Amino acid sequence: MVKSAKKLADIYYGAARSGIRVCYRVRLLRSEHRCQSLGTKGDITQKGYEKKRAKLIGAYLPHPPGMEPSGQAERRPPVTPSSSRYHRRRSSGTRDERYRSDVHTEAVQAALAKHKERKMAVPMPSKRRSLVVQSSMDAYTPPGERHVTIQDTSSGSDGEGSLHGEGTPTSSHGSISMEHWISRAIHGSTTSSTTSSSSTQSGGSGAAGRLADVLAQTHVGPIAYLSLKRKSAPGPVENGNSLRRSCEFGSELVWPPLEPEENHSAPPDVTSYASEHSAQVERPQVSTTPRPVTKYGNAELMETGDGVPVSSRVSAKIQQLVNTLKRPKRPPLREFFVDDFEELLEVQQPDPNQPRPEGAQMLAIRGEQMGVVTNWPPSLEAALQRWGTISPKAPCLTTMDTNGKALYVLTYGKLWTRSMKVAYNILHKLGTKQEPMLRPGDRVALVFPNNDPAAFMVAFYGCLLAEVVPVPIEVPLTRKDAGSQQIGFLLGSCGVTVALTSDACHKGLPKSPTGEIPQFKGWPKLLWFVTESKHLSKPPRDWYPHIKDANNDTAYIEYKTCKDGSVLGVTVMRIAMLTHCQGLTQSCGYAEAETIVNVLDFKKDVGLWHGILTSVMNMMHVISIPYSLMKVNPLSWIQKVCQYKARVACVKSRDMHWALVAHRDQRDIDLSSLRMLLVADGSNPWSISSCDAFLNVFQGKGLRAEVICPCASSPEALTVAIRRPTDDCNLPPGRGVLSMHGLSHGVIRVDTEEKLSVLTVQDVGTVMPGALMCVVRPDGVPQLCKTDEIGEVCVCSIATGTSYYGLSGMTKNTFEVFPMSSSGAPISEYPFTRTGLLGFIGPGGLVFIAGKMDGLMVVAGRRHNADDIVATALAVEPMKFVYRGRIAVFSITVLHDERIVVVAEQRPDSTEEDSFQWMSRVLQAIDGIHQVGVYCLALVPSNTLPKTPLGGIHLSETKQQFLEGSLHPCNVLMCPHTCVSNLPKPRQKQPEIGPASVMVGNLVSGKRIAQASGRDLGQMEDNDQFLFLSEVLQWRAQTTPDHVLYTLLNSRGAIASSLTCLQLHKRAEKIAALLAERGHLQDGDHVALVYPPGIDLIAAFYGCLYCGCVPITVRPPHPQNIATTLPTVKMIVEVSRSACVMTSQAICKLLRSKEATAAVDVRTWPPVLDTDDLPKKKPPHLHKPSNPDTLAYLDFSVSTTGMLAGVKMSHTATSAFCRSIKLQCELYPSREVAICLDPYCGLGFVLWCLCSVYSGHQSILIPPSELEVNPALWLMAVSQYRVRDTFCSYSVMELCTKGLGLQTELLKTRGLDLSRVRTCVVVAEERPRIALTQSFSKLFKDLGLHPRAVSTSFGCRVNLAICLQGTSGPDPTTVYVDMRALRHDRVRLVERGSPHSLPLMESGKILPGVRIIIANPETKGPLGDSHLGEIWVHSSHNASGYFTVYGDESLQSDHFSSRLSFGDTQTVWARTGYLGFLRRTELTDASGERHDALYVVGALDEAMELRGMRYHPIDIETSVIRTHKSIMECAVFTWTNLLVVVVELDGSEQEALDLVPLVTNSVLEDHYLIVGVVVVVDVGVIPINSRGEKQRMHLRDGFLADQLDPIYVAYNM
Repeated sequence: MVKSAKKLADIYYGAARSGIRVCYRVRLLRSEHRCQSLGTKGDITQKGYEKKRAKLIGAYLPHPPGMEPSGQAERRPPVTPSSSRYHRRRSSGTRDERYRSDVHTEAVQAALAKHKERKMAVPMPSKRRSLVVQSSMDAYTPPGERHVTIQDTSSGSDGEGSLHGEGTPTSSHGSISMEHWISRAIHGSTTSSTTSSSSTQSGGSGAAGRLADVLAQTHVGPIAYLSLKRKSAPGPVENGNSLRRSCEFGSELVWPPLEPEENHSAPPDVTSYASEHSAQVERPQVSTTPRPVTKYGNAELMETGDGVPVSSRVSAKIQQLVNTLKRPKRPPLREFFVDDFEELLEVQQPDPNQPRPEGAQMLAIRGEQMGVVTNWPPSLEAALQRWGTISPKAPCLTTMDTNGKALYVLTYGKLWTRSMKVAYNILHKLGTKQEPMLRPGDRVALVFPNNDPAAFMVAFYGCLLAEVVPVPIEVPLTRKDAGSQQIGFLLGSCGVTVALTSDACHKGLPKSPTGEIPQFKGWPKLLWFVTESKHLSKPPRDWYPHIKDANNDTAYIEYKTCKDGSVLGVTVMRIAMLTHCQGLTQSCGYAEAETIVNVLDFKKDVGLWHGILTSVMNMMHVISIPYSLMKVNPLSWIQKVCQYKARVACVKSRDMHWALVAHRDQRDIDLSSLRMLLVADGSNPWSISSCDAFLNVFQGKGLRAEVICPCASSPEALTVAIRRPTDDCNLPPGRGVLSMHGLSHGVIRVDTEEKLSVLTVQDVGTVMPGALMCVVRPDGVPQLCKTDEIGEVCVCSIATGTSYYGLSGMTKNTFEVFPMSSSGAPISEYPFTRTGLLGFIGPGGLVFIAGKMDGLMVVAGRRHNADDIVATALAVEPMKFVYRGRIAVFSITVLHDERIVVVAEQRPDSTEEDSFQWMSRVLQAIDGIHQVGVYCLALVPSNTLPKTPLGGIHLSETKQQFLEGSLHPCNVLMCPHTCVSNLPKPRQKQPEIGPASVMVGNLVSGKRIAQASGRDLGQMEDNDQFLFLSEVLQWRAQTTPDHVLYTLLNSRGAIASSLTCLQLHKRAEKIAALLAERGHLQDGDHVALVYPPGIDLIAAFYGCLYCGCVPITVRPPHPQNIATTLPTVKMIVEVSRSACVMTSQAICKLLRSKEATAAVDVRTWPPVLDTDDLPKKKPPHLHKPSNPDTLAYLDFSVSTTGMLAGVKMSHTATSAFCRSIKLQCELYPSREVAICLDPYCGLGFVLWCLCSVYSGHQSILIPPSELEVNPALWLMAVSQYRVRDTFCSYSVMELCTKGLGLQTELLKTRGLDLSRVRTCVVVAEERPRIALTQSFSKLFKDLGLHPRAVSTSFGCRVNLAICLQGTSGPDPTTVYVDMRALRHDRVRLVERGSPHSLPLMESGKILPGVRIIIANPETKGPLGDSHLGEIWVHSSHNASGYFTVYGDESLQSDHFSSRLSFGDTQTVWARTGYLGFLRRTELTDASGERHDALYVVGALDEAMELRGMRYHPIDIETSVIRTHKSIMECAVFTWTNLLVVVVELDGSEQEALDLVPLVTNSVLEDHYLIVGVVVVVDVGVIPINSRGEKQRMHLRDGFLADQLDPIYVAYNM
């Protein structure tokens, strides 16, 4: 037992050096993989392996006595691979092994091993669990009791293998004994080369073994193997419906009532730089005040000291994430550039120690002189004519079928006659004699498949003879091919109207039902013309094409795909084409009738130049190997070299690699006939390992080292450099082992110390004959580089392209470059062409290429090449989780810098855990080798990345899909915390203006004090004489007994019931009698009214007033969701100290049901009275309160932060409130008002129950829950009753906007007319939702709704209505403020549409009798006009205080009776808890004064303090919702200073992971915040209260208690 524990301890050694803060969990792999047989799959022998290993790392390790470091590596015996592996390895895509490098693999292993100093844990993302997985604590195995097997059956390289538990962590000096290395049975596979000439120089150092990852200090439960499947059955109660939102009966869950703020311990700030040594998480001191624990559903929440619930998987992960992020970051940066004046984005300062170029200025290098050969033809057409007539039988091209059999031999005679036939037909048979379709110089598309070079060649030469310009392109396979649209754009811009194609290809094109070839997306209209001879007419005997000498006319246009996906056409002139062929003939030593095997694409690039053009000039015989044959038989090209005794072969490094994998099946291979093996992608630095490995294996089969000739080329400059085939084997090729760190700063440093991060480059030969070459700085003025500087290679030669067709500006920048010397003088009078290749010219004029401009990513001022990053990712073993050739690396710009994104295709059989582990290691490796962070790493399902026609990855399309959110990854790891180092400094709070500031009259610091008031309440009217509402009702019952006060509508719009003044009075009397008789209630007792929205509620309320009781209206429990809604009802009843509950019979039954018994303790309810059968008699007398300041009713409401707060409303305040509304809305008995609101609290309750009685108008009551059945109910009622004033909530408005959006025409026909509406007020306690009100206005404008009619109101706990638009007075105004200034609590007005602008709409007019002032929430000093502060209110209808169980007087007095710290210190104000500002406008109000507008910004307790700034959740949510069409709703909250974003996905679950990077990007760009956790949930999970406000705190509780059943949770690193 002790021994196995020690083994485990050994395996759990740590990860991550100080630079990287990513850390990993051990993957607990299933034991059945343990027994993978070690000898199969082509592993080298143990002995051979040890020797090789010793040689590679010997240089860096202390030598034990008797062990010589110079053990020679043995050649490996060939082992026959299993066929399944052979096929699997081959079919994995085309870019396959171009980046394969053993030494690099060693280096990566060593880099990973260097990450062993600290233990860390990265939380793995979680996907939706199936119901089988237990999430209870007892299902978790404690970390000590797991058996860990780390297995490897990698397709990997040397330096990889299984770790048998003896892996002890190395000491800090890396001194590790040789025996230790050898004792580890580490097996590599044979796909890699044995020692090449570069191995010894750049071998990996340090412990290169498998990195065994750590379990976190924080305990994380088992991560289930998840699939993105929906739950098939409802979960347990707390997982089930607890957070589904229903429009009105939303689950108003509560926190403990009004917990004093002192209890909140400050969460640890994870954004600060922790000290190097503190691995502990500092726990804040927690106050000892007991904290009431709520039960959430039936889950008990246990909390640790700093409030982390321990019963939850989620919060353990978050804690893990917090721990990870507390590691020290990279050193903070210093300088800034100003992004406006508000926030300073840090700008990268150059590191004073960074390497700088030290060499002299380089000189341009000239190639050898072009040999003047007498029999070189004057043009290619002349050459074709010569060979076609002199040697018509000579073979020109042999094509192959997919079995490798010769399919067809095209002779020079046939090529000549057929090309003539094509030329004649396209000139004379298209269009009419008078109007031919094509004239010399016109452009023609050539659309030929990759397996038909003969047809292509005939068509190409036909075009040359006809003097039209061929534009070879790929065959469009479908209408939506990746990149096909851009090709269409190229054809359109070239004015192409005719496409030449072969018979087979024409038949294979997609057809419409009528047989037409449809127009491809983005393509011009084309005439398709088949070039097969049988379809063409014979030219007349006397017709001959006009064969001229090569001139400056365009010969052909080669397409080129740019980094951004756009396609350009490079024009090549006839003289350039000919000169290029001559240069290649001279460099390659081509002779007449040589045989050449071509594996490359013959339509463009090296394949076209050698296999179609130069071959004809020299009457050579080309054996063309199609891609389809290579896929079936990767050895086919080698077999053809042997069969035809070919002298030359043109291949890419992947073809060499494929041949390596497959060659063991072959016996009789003889490559001695080859004098030149041209490696077309030799300029890719990673091709070197394929060349070395290929030479190693095939040297024994007659291949000579000097035969391998890498070349460098680009579409613009054609062949840039090529290694000449020599017979002298003593001239070794050039090699450079360069420091990656140096390269990232653009300088060449031969690596000496690190040995890990190196790039080994080989030369690509020398400059082409007759050309001049130099290297210039890649950006800015084309200044010559120094000799030790990397730059863009430029070439001056006749044999280059001349322009991008039709794009003069881009042409100038690329083809007309004049390099300057340091003195600023151009080095040549002739223009140079930029090649797009980055490199340098080494000793002896050898050209070295280190990368491409297209793959360049500049991150924080350092240059990285995409290919190098791909190579590092590929060197991370084991590779069995992703496909080798299918990795895309690109950069996206986020927050003023490039960020690296890596996308790979995941193998279908790899588990979540395996892939996540691989991703984590890739991040470490890239950080270790390139010292750059990866912003996002995504894995997509196999075969889903967009492909180029030859099967490679279409990079720009991949990037496009990533940014659009249509890539559908199955695994995502974002690391914004690691990468984003240019965020603004966290803000330090500035001391605000205190009492000492200058205050003169009504000015503070030179600004008018921000205060405003509504008009006076004016003189009394007849009903205003009563102090109590109960008296008003009695007076109305006597004077206008039959006047209808209330009409309630059902879901069909019919009248369900109505009440006249007298009916209400009589009903109220009976209820008062019931309370006195059955309830035995005393004067002043509290009664809870639990009724659905309707007339019973109103009658019960007045019944309470009649018998002197204090009513509390409570929303009844939702019958479908008793478990979560009933506890809230119970809580209000208990907290309000209700002596009895009045309700209807139906709800009475519900309260006693079985479900209710399960949810709450039913025995503790106070007496429940049901009012459905009332006593017949009246009470002896009606109660009249002794003092108008006594309590009239209690108003309980759940705030958005989850607080349950009850406020006390006195009789005086209630009457003043009704009077104020009556004046503002001009309400009289003749009016009708439609109300679609919840009648339980705030202004909604007052409008529903009180205003009609006070003002005498008729209220048409529409319960919002009925709209779920019939969304048009409210608007139909407004139209039918010709209502002028109506009130609704945001949720009602949203329901109408979404539910009726497409039905406006239908509603018009049903007679819906809203033209009479003059005020439609949204009752709210939040910032006006401007987007919703505007879309509502626009949508119903056609139905007569006046756009100015829609407005909002504003109320809060201390004053239930402060603003309400009303009937007279100016229209509500809108201003635009700078969102960044707002974070700093400043208001800066900007123009509409300016960046970072935020529209704010005025919240309605200030009600009569209300005074407002804006005060600083901290210092309580008054603020000036247009300054952001807390809104304070003074009014006769302010509530008189909180009704609280705990009697916490300090909180209450502060909220309801605050005084300013200076200025007017006498007035008593109530604090609303909302931030806002007042602004004097140009408008005049009813009294003729200038109008003061109040703008509400947001609640103080909702606002989030992050990085020292104040953020309002709604702003972040708005940004997030805009990022993707599938995001229906969003809510954000913070947890231990991490920002958590929850998004509702309305779409397939495949899209869930697309949202993670998009959400992270948008929040970074718009708000300068890093998202910590992204949670993707189903629609309806974000809880909403009756006012349509998001209950973010409930969501937070649900998330931490792991009750949201999320589709996906991503933890950003």
